[in-house]
Amino acid sequence: MSTTQHLESEPLVKRQKLDGPLIGTHNGTFHADEALAVYLLRLLPEYANSPLVRTRDPAILATCHIVVDVGGVHDDTQKRYDHHQRGFTATFPGRATKLSSAGLVYMHFGRAILAQLTGLDASSAEITVLHEHVYSTFVEAIDAADNGLDAYDGAALAAAGVARRFSDSGFTLGAAVARFNRAAPRAAADDDAERRQRKEDERFARASVFMGEQFAMEVADKADAWLPARAPVREAYAQRRRWHPSGRVVVLRDGHVPFASHLYDAERDEAAREGAPEDGVRVYYVLFPEDAEENSKWRVRAVTVEGMNFKNRKDLPTAWKGLRDEELDKVSGVDGCVFVHANGFIGGNKTFEGALEMAKKAVEME
Repeated sequence: MSTTQHLESEPLVKRQKLDGPLIGTHNGTFHADEALAVYLLRLLPEYANSPLVRTRDPAILATCHIVVDVGGVHDDTQKRYDHHQRGFTATFPGRATKLSSAGLVYMHFGRAILAQLTGLDASSAEITVLHEHVYSTFVEAIDAADNGLDAYDGAALAAAGVARRFSDSGFTLGAAVARFNRAAPRAAADDDAERRQRKEDERFARASVFMGEQFAMEVADKADAWLPARAPVREAYAQRRRWHPSGRVVVLRDGHVPFASHLYDAERDEAAREGAPEDGVRVYYVLFPEDAEENSKWRVRAVTVEGMNFKNRKDLPTAWKGLRDEELDKVSGVDGCVFVHANGFIGGNKTFEGALEMAKKAVEME
């Protein structure tokens, strides 16, 4: 078997010359973790023009400058990043999920990768925050899936009588990568081993680009929208008792600020500072304008329970749900109401003062 037998024949991302240090991973069925790991490496200047060899042959892997997801070794000094070996327990700092090849590459090279994508200094505080956050929002789920870990304890859910409402098995990034494995035409079996391998490598290249694009979009969103929101959300949290003595109401001046995770972090920091239970420092409602116009309408948004998309800490009052305009004014006792969603997670008023009054009443009602 030659060292070029399993090289990508036509990478989707055009490179003038693949003359960089050789990257190695395994051939055969591929998964989201090594597809992302290879893409991440190629974001680094050192590996930007690197060819890829996909093989399980130890002699060929020994010629590689860096190897991911195969070889049975995790050793940063040797540039070997496998997680399948007995006794492997490495996790990202501060997290409990065992790493996959994606997590290993991200842990060791993530700061430099994020710096390449964002233009920020790799040693900056901003990169530190992004490195931790992008791991928890994107990479960790890939690690968990590749290591066979569910987000919830299945036995505990079964014991509690909790069953899935529907299947999301085809909805994940891992499922999308699996489809690249099965993307070969349904024709008679190809008896040419080299051609089969070349086609498999081409599918892997497509999967790697797909995973990398998703990662890059996640980073762009977090760097361009999430990270700049950190300071204003924390400042709004610090001013929360200005609006209600309970501290349950926060006011944001920009309606497009992604506030939730920053709010949760601010609450945890406050609880630690005060030595108080977290429930005592939690916000129930966030107010923000619908748009940037001076006479903008305002929204009242219930804060979700952390880790849940649709369960709120406290819904807007049940009596208000599904009502609009004058009918809502009458029931709520607040002028200028626009609506309250039937699920109670959001409402609106024509003015800031009206939205604030809605939030105050909602805090005080059982």
